[in-house]
Amino acid sequence: MPYICPMRFDIISVLPDLLTSPFAHSILQRAQTKGIAEIVVHNLRDYATNKQKSVDDYPYGGGSGMVMSIPPFAACIEKLKCERSYDEVIFMSPDGETLNQTIANGLSIKKNIIILCGHYKGIDQRIRDIYVTREISIGDYVLSGGELPAAVLVDAVTRLIPGVLNDETSALSDSFQGELLDAPIYTRPADWQGHRVPDVLLSGHEAKINEWRHEEALKRTQQRRPDLLK
Repeated sequence: MPYICPMRFDIISVLPDLLTSPFAHSILQRAQTKGIAEIVVHNLRDYATNKQKSVDDYPYGGGSGMVMSIPPFAACIEKLKCERSYDEVIFMSPDGETLNQTIANGLSIKKNIIILCGHYKGIDQRIRDIYVTREISIGDYVLSGGELPAAVLVDAVTRLIPGVLNDETSALSDSFQGELLDAPIYTRPADWQGHRVPDVLLSGHEAKINEWRHEEALKRTQQRRPDLLK
């Protein structure tokens, strides 16, 4: 059996325990068990040099909140870069480019990615200037930290890696893959309290089913996300 070089995610966080559960179940767990993906979470405090293991400080110029400082991030990133080369160093930030399926598709063909999770008021701009190659947001809102966005990104990317999903065509038919939302889906029973599955789906006529699905996907996209059709 040929050796599979796993896609590797190195996530740097001040709250590594927050990421234990998302990567220990379902598809992400299977991807790691199969050796297709490797997800390693690094505790930023392990790279702090002060006695208190603090990783933040007051902002220059005054203002509210604390800022994550340079040395711990730099030490962790430099250590990782000595071990392997990385395709991307991604900072999860509300002012980054908004994550979409196209971005996930592009990242799924990379081999090694570092993800930085911010906290407090943010991270020192120099880390972003020197090390970060890409900044990604999961939406126009602010969370307490970058751990949940990092988990979202890893999930969206990992499920696209060949061999992760049992049905490889499943990811290709998801919403947004063809710039359309997905069509409605049904399962048994065919009739539930008078609510019936569309007859075409019970017909066994593949061409008609595909045509129906495309029409329904187009209709749903026009109703809910007309911006995608532009």
